[in-house]
Amino acid sequence: MNKLFKVAALVGAFVAGIATADACTNFIITRGASTDGSNMVTYAADSHGLYGALYQFIPGRYTEWMDVTEWDTGRYIGKIKQAKTTYRTLGNSNEHSLFITETTFGGRHELEDPKGGIDYGSLIYITLQRAKTAREAIDIIVDLANTYGYCSSGESFSLIDQNEAWIMELIGKGPEDKGIVWVARRIPDGYVSAHANQARITTFPWNDPENCIYAPDVADVARKFGWFDGANEDFSFADAYAPLDFGAMRGCEARVWAFFRTVADDMDQYEDYAMGHNPNNRMPLWVMPREKVSPKLLMDCMRDHYEGTKMDMTSDIGAGGEGCPYRWRPMYFTVDGVEYCNERATATQQTGFWLMGQARPEKVGILWFGTDDAATSPLTPIYVNSQEVPECLKEGNGSMLKYSDTAMFWVTNRVAQFAYLRYNTVGKHVRAVVDKWENTAIEEVNKYDAIIARASSDKKLKKLTTEFSVNAAQALFDKWVELDKYLMVKYIDGNVKGEDKDGFIDNGNGKDIPGKIEQPGYTENWKRAVAADKGEILKVVK
Repeated sequence: MNKLFKVAALVGAFVAGIATADACTNFIITRGASTDGSNMVTYAADSHGLYGALYQFIPGRYTEWMDVTEWDTGRYIGKIKQAKTTYRTLGNSNEHSLFITETTFGGRHELEDPKGGIDYGSLIYITLQRAKTAREAIDIIVDLANTYGYCSSGESFSLIDQNEAWIMELIGKGPEDKGIVWVARRIPDGYVSAHANQARITTFPWNDPENCIYAPDVADVARKFGWFDGANEDFSFADAYAPLDFGAMRGCEARVWAFFRTVADDMDQYEDYAMGHNPNNRMPLWVMPREKVSPKLLMDCMRDHYEGTKMDMTSDIGAGGEGCPYRWRPMYFTVDGVEYCNERATATQQTGFWLMGQARPEKVGILWFGTDDAATSPLTPIYVNSQEVPECLKEGNGSMLKYSDTAMFWVTNRVAQFAYLRYNTVGKHVRAVVDKWENTAIEEVNKYDAIIARASSDKKLKKLTTEFSVNAAQALFDKWVELDKYLMVKYIDGNVKGEDKDGFIDNGNGKDIPGKIEQPGYTENWKRAVAADKGEILKVVK
């Protein structure tokens, strides 16, 4: 095994063994690239130990200091100065339609500072309490990290508001030097960008403050550690602070490639890079889509399993007899001394929560929020100025160690677990229900926008948006509870019960015995694999 592959295997094994939200995915759409003129961002918070709930912050009485606890672990870090003016937040959004999301790239471990006073998760949620725009948010992130010290590893942040979309990458300076080195680039209007656990900003303009801002010592720290020795203009943030390896390309950049490939032309030229075979064929930071991206298309891009590519997770023997695009951890395995990898797709079983944020000019922003795997769970619309979190999404309603009958997280997981068992039948059915819900919800939001536009006061506006958001989430929860029961009846024991306009078909004897049952069997790939493995034993002798 060469060095490139060996490093990736070690990194993959390490990431698979810890329960933090360090395996996430972000897609970013600028206003000029979207069908409705909104800036959009997606986020999948992927961790085997993360419970899906909608966090909120409600401004209260001012106190001089506030506590900081590490988002991943709950570890108490210390205190920081409180801001005198704060804003209401819902999840990764605030009342001003500012959205901040992230993916962890890790990078150079030498730059981590365990003494730091703020972590990446706290940076996001505290900044949302204090900033109105993406540019303000960047300034606040930098000030907080440099003032109190940064205790996490390398991060990529997505920041969108009603006018701009930015990608920001940062990492610490090491245990002896408080603060961060960082660079932030504004994504040109009309383009789309993405990141997925690998730093993506390489070289950047040093004299374009409207579109690119950075730490004054961003290259100097790399020089200090011997990772760079050229002129500033040749400095690549990603190459210095997060060098590529096989895992970075195959497990991380491949998700960006799959998204770019879905919305833009000529992306197959980067297939060897996405597969981890050619680090010199790096993808661009942003691309222009072939046509404008709709909110629904962006939602569906988060449901990708590399379908239609060489890495298609539904088509190899690992998909079993039902075309299941999921591989349980660990991601790496060895056979006869040769190491192999399972794919890490955008849609994954380990998601705690996921979202699609819309910062809409002259309209209230929408946080489309969902729990569990994006491929089997639907998004529900939450207006960002809502004054209440729906009961089914509240923190404290269940946990990873406590089942709750009223929690969205648990009912979406119930449906997903069944779908994984028979993905090409049950999974297909679930996806159809998801699509119907989301298409209808988008239409309902468009209609409701006209209603809230006539609100006579800000108080009335917030009352209306809150009622809509809570009612929509509850309707979705009720629908998924019924779907869970229905799927069990329809697909129990490997059978598929027939239906007509009146419901399940009865055999006519009045005893509720099914009258039409189908048995779809297994995929062709599976049958051939079984024949190759045990053909002599299973062969029917005439």
